[in-house]
Formats: sequence, structure tokens, C-alpha cells
Amino acid sequence: MLDLIGSLLMGVVCAVDVIVLISLAAIRPVARFAAFLIAAAFASVIFAIGAMGGFGPGVTGPFPTPVIAFLVLMIGGLIAFFEWPSFRNALLSLPLTALVGINACRIGGVGFLILHNQGRLAAPFATSAGWGDIITGLAAIPLAFMASRGKLSRGPLIIWNVFGALDLIVAIMLGALSAPGTPFQLFTEAPGTLAMGTLPWVVIPTLLVPLYLMTHLTVATRLRLRSTITVPANNLPNDTLTNRAA
Repeated sequence: MLDLIGSLLMGVVCAVDVIVLISLAAIRPVARFAAFLIAAAFASVIFAIGAMGGFGPGVTGPFPTPVIAFLVLMIGGLIAFFEWPSFRNALLSLPLTALVGINACRIGGVGFLILHNQGRLAAPFATSAGWGDIITGLAAIPLAFMASRGKLSRGPLIIWNVFGALDLIVAIMLGALSAPGTPFQLFTEAPGTLAMGTLPWVVIPTLLVPLYLMTHLTVATRLRLRSTITVPANNLPNDTLTNRAA
């Protein structure tokens, strides 16, 4: 039952996140259509590999396959952000309300705690990732609301952004160090992170974690480019941000 509920939630979260980010980005219609196609194609590949058991332990030797998929998307995103001005400018054009607000979906980190309680995920990965995501998701709600009203100050946003990014980085590290069958497994409590290599949970490290890390990177860049946030994000002079970031 939990896997069925998780499948529905993962599908909804992925769809909402992608639709919000691509729809609100200041890009041409052709680029928007292409972005939707690329996102759908990548998600389809992940689901297909997951359905065939391609993210199971030992499939790619000693290195966890979900981590490989995470690195492919994350490294590709970072290269695009720093080397492709059009991609970076599209992210910087997003309303701050959207960048922060979609992280509210991370309240779903309660699923990690449920899986841990059922004996399907081991600590410290499950508890760290679960509570970290819950805290980040809950905090994102009032911050996004304040951003929409033009009342979000710099300090709380910095604290939230750093905490949310570190939560994801630590989760990936703990997940890799808890993966059974790897020579670098440090946390040996059974069953490790086996559940994270199966559908629907494999969607988290392979799709959602890279996406949320990119939102944190974009927020950090916006903070660096602007000394204060005093107006609603959708009224920010994004052209100025674009010019200074390019």
C-alpha cells in the first residue's frame, strides 16, 4: 500500500515541479516545449530502468546505480548552469516564490520515516533524510508566502537555503555509504538503502534530489546578485539579474 501511495505522490510531485519551473521560466515557446520533452524523456528512462530492476544492487558493480543516475543529472545541470548562459538565465528568471515554494513538496520526506519504521530503510540515512526534508518543506511554505508578498528578508532565506542544500548533500552521502554490496559501505545496518533502488523511491535520488539542488543553487545565485529582496519575486528586474549573471 505504501508503495502505491508513494507512486502516486512521486508522479504528482515530479509533474508539479517540472510544470511550475518550465512554465514560469522566461524562455521562448519552442524552448519551453523542448524542455518539457527532455524532462518527460529523462523521467521515462528512469521509470523504465527502475521497472526492469536496473537500479538494484550490483547492477553496475560496486557503485550504487541510483547514485550514478544522480551524478549524471547533477553534473549535467551544473555544467549547463555555469557554461550555458541561456540555461542559467532561464533559472534566474524564475520567481523566487516558485523556487522556494516547490520545496514544500519535501514534506513528503515523512515517507523515509515510515519506511524506516517498517524496516525497509536503515538509519542514519532514513532519519536524517526524512527529518531534513520535513523541516525544509515546512519552512518553505511561509518563506514562499513572504516572498510573494515582498516581505522575505535575506537572513531567513540564506539559513533555509543552506540547510535545505546540506540536507540533500548529506542524504546522498549517507545513502551511498549505506548501500549494501559496495566496498565503501560504512553503515551496515540492514536493509541499508535497498528500497531506494526500487520504484517509486528511486525517483527521489535520480530526479528530485538533483532538481531541488538546482533550485538551491539558483536561490544562492539570486542572493549573490541582489543585496536585498524587497519586492515580490515575480516583479524582480530579472533582465538585470540575467545581464549580471551572464
